[in-house]
Amino acid sequence: MPEAGNTGTSVGEAAVRAPKKQEAVPGLALGLALLSAGPVVILALLIVVLSFLSPYFLTGRNLSNILAQTAVISVVAMGQHLVILTRGIDLSVGSNVALASVVGALSFHAGAPAFLVIAVMVACGAAVGAINGLFYVFGRLPHPFIITLATLSIAKGLALQLADGRAIPGMPDAIDALGREAVWGLPGSVFVVAGVAAVLFAMAKTMVWGRWIYAVGGRPDAALRMGIPVSWVLVSVYVISGLCAGIGAVILAGRTDAGSPLFGNLLELDTIAAVIIGGASFLGGRGHLGHALIGAIMIGVIRNALNLLNVNVFFQLIVIGVVIVIAVESDVLRNYLEGRVRVMQAGRQS
Repeated sequence: MPEAGNTGTSVGEAAVRAPKKQEAVPGLALGLALLSAGPVVILALLIVVLSFLSPYFLTGRNLSNILAQTAVISVVAMGQHLVILTRGIDLSVGSNVALASVVGALSFHAGAPAFLVIAVMVACGAAVGAINGLFYVFGRLPHPFIITLATLSIAKGLALQLADGRAIPGMPDAIDALGREAVWGLPGSVFVVAGVAAVLFAMAKTMVWGRWIYAVGGRPDAALRMGIPVSWVLVSVYVISGLCAGIGAVILAGRTDAGSPLFGNLLELDTIAAVIIGGASFLGGRGHLGHALIGAIMIGVIRNALNLLNVNVFFQLIVIGVVIVIAVESDVLRNYLEGRVRVMQAGRQS
């Protein structure tokens, strides 16, 4: 920034203007803080308002239903969150859930025990994720949208072919219990969500891999110059996204006691919405795992509330869409405010 004397501005005039700069930065910083806390604040406000609108909303049974219904979205959204952190997207997660559930049902009917059925479903999900990552990175595709759109179709077609277009009833008792039974008043699936969240959070915070993800998403060119294995970091997040889809298939199969090629319809949109509503950015390098969970719960709360209020199911789709638009615009506003803060801080230091 040029000095005051070089621009024809007196020292006195500069001194008068300086406080304005210093006042603006705290104001913008407060706006950024509010935007960052936005998902949590909105969720809290939703809960308060809905508790007045419906006497059934805050009942233990209803809250348990919300947690059970959002368990699959929550698990899969955590994998989607890692992908979006690297500026990517995984459109195949819904079809991946369907394929993994069908493979698990076929394994069960072939005589596999519960632990092997679970392992097969998770491995199937991870395999689809590995295909996505490897083709995207080493196939030098311009965007992951292409390969994940392809595997969306391929996985769905395989699931329909293997299941002959029908649901395959029957799952091991352990999987059924996981999807249906309650522990300490909470659905068993909640503990699966908590376990996945704890593992991913620990990996992101304690391993250098976690910092690499943010570096690759924030500045991929700089990450390459720093010697970060960008290609394998990208592959790893797609594998984890697929693995989370496999875990989601286990939860869903337990809830329905079946594997079905029709599972996971529009799940990719729900998980992307959860991540964006939670505050992550499509520009990569920014977001928190907890935000994806908040976004998933928010979607579940909105749908549950609209059902309790007898709102038409078609209008529910409109509401979710409006929430997504608001979340994206909030991200745009946050980027603008961050740019303003950086400019003003640079001005104060010069």
